[in-house]
Amino acid sequence: MSEELQKKINCVLIAGGLYHDIDFARLELLKILAEDERVRVRVFEDYTNIEAIQQADFIISYTCDVIPPMEAQEALRDFVKNGGRWYALHGTNSILRLLDNGLFDAPRWAPLFMDVLGSQFVAHPPVGPYLVTVADPDHDLVQGVEPFETTDEQYLMECHGDLQVLLETEFEGDATGFVEDKWERNKHPVLYIKGLGEGAVLYNTLGHCRGHYDMQPLLDYWPEVDRCAWELPVFYTLLRRGIDWAKAPALKA
Repeated sequence: MSEELQKKINCVLIAGGLYHDIDFARLELLKILAEDERVRVRVFEDYTNIEAIQQADFIISYTCDVIPPMEAQEALRDFVKNGGRWYALHGTNSILRLLDNGLFDAPRWAPLFMDVLGSQFVAHPPVGPYLVTVADPDHDLVQGVEPFETTDEQYLMECHGDLQVLLETEFEGDATGFVEDKWERNKHPVLYIKGLGEGAVLYNTLGHCRGHYDMQPLLDYWPEVDRCAWELPVFYTLLRRGIDWAKAPALKA
């Protein structure tokens, strides 16, 4: 058996936060990770286990409104700068505060965290169908992927640094329910790479999911189960390719 096939690969999966079916997302990601028996996974609800981050070969995150303390932000930055890869999904870049007027604000409280990620969530229009197009069709992560329509949260973001955009979408209109609700026509990244030092972050904004109890304490019961992009085979293609991208440096070490 070759050394590559025997090598253990350490993954940290961070899955936690508000307004999403974290149980569903966590399980789906673990099932994909289990397809490679070399990958051993430690699972956390937040970013506070700095030792685990430092020991990881790669990181995956599916969070919403989970803000790392500064020490953890610095550890994440150093992990990437030193050659680590981080596959960040959906609401990882979100900070949400519900104001007295009933609107959601996206305060800029964690600039280091958002700079490492390459973006900060600001708003989204109501969940509905939108078109995702391919910005860099020659890149391995999206090669062969055709433009597709998804029903999901269409992320409108504030971007930081030089991003290599692979998938994108276009929006003009109102992001109802958010403080920053008026948006002129513009393109917004859906999948991108943000390089930092010797490593990089891969960010995928797709993948909203919500079950009956995930809007508590705002609502006791959400009437529908939302699976959004998780219902599309192309989303699982992007997840598998992203995980392969994230663990690739560990195979060369």
